[in-house]
Amino acid sequence: MKQNDQKHECSCYSGGEDPMHPRPFKVLEIWKELSDTFSMSLVPEDGKPIVFAPGQFNMLYVFGVGEVPISVSGDPTNCSVLVHTTRAVGNVSKALDALKAGMTVGVRGPFGSQWPLDVAEGMDLVFVAGGIGLAPLRPVIYAALAERHKYGNIAVLYGARTPEDILYSKELLRWKSRFDLDVQVTVDRATGNWQGRVGFVNKLISLGGFDPNNSVAYTCGPEMMMMNVVKSLHERGIPHERIYLSMERNMKCGVGFCGHCQWGSSFICRDGPVYSYDKIAAALSVEEL
Repeated sequence: MKQNDQKHECSCYSGGEDPMHPRPFKVLEIWKELSDTFSMSLVPEDGKPIVFAPGQFNMLYVFGVGEVPISVSGDPTNCSVLVHTTRAVGNVSKALDALKAGMTVGVRGPFGSQWPLDVAEGMDLVFVAGGIGLAPLRPVIYAALAERHKYGNIAVLYGARTPEDILYSKELLRWKSRFDLDVQVTVDRATGNWQGRVGFVNKLISLGGFDPNNSVAYTCGPEMMMMNVVKSLHERGIPHERIYLSMERNMKCGVGFCGHCQWGSSFICRDGPVYSYDKIAAALSVEEL
């Protein structure tokens, strides 16, 4: 099965639709995840099913303000609600955060490549996230748990700057309570009454929980964090071709037309954002590319 032929998503993007034409979605709910981070759930005004695969992103358009690319962070098996999590740091994301239930936003997409679960059947899965990087990984974790019998051990390794910055903290606790899931959380700096692990997330890779000779790894977070994670995973024994990263660049059109996200010979919006490390290692070593 090819990477883009997986069946974890609700359906596939229709090539007959205009990818530059926003589809109207109604805001169902907006809630705070962290002091600077929020999630929003959207429902299609046309009543058609949601379409996305784990790892893909949408362009969200606030009328009169502009567009912003945001990875889908909801459950790929739920075809009625679209969920995105992002930080309110720019004009568009702040405008999204200020929306109220019942208001309308434009959605273009889904765009980009997906996390390849089909290559990992019968193998252990290792998910390594830093900060808000857990949001783009959450759909593929949902997909793996929906077909838990297909995989061996599953490890979720998550790192945040401080305890106050832990994303989806309640969900992490629920996952941690499962007997068939190994969840480890660490923070760069302990504050308050934190009694958990302290240190960078790549240090969790040495704890075990998976067989490096029979594992596939998926990582998302700040670029420097991912480079350290790749190094630790490789030192543990996972080859580069079985390590997948989600890259971020300034995407404007979503279809490889405008050139804003060009990265060497690749367009992140079209060829990414998910890549296997062996395919992009050379580009990552070029400063300021």
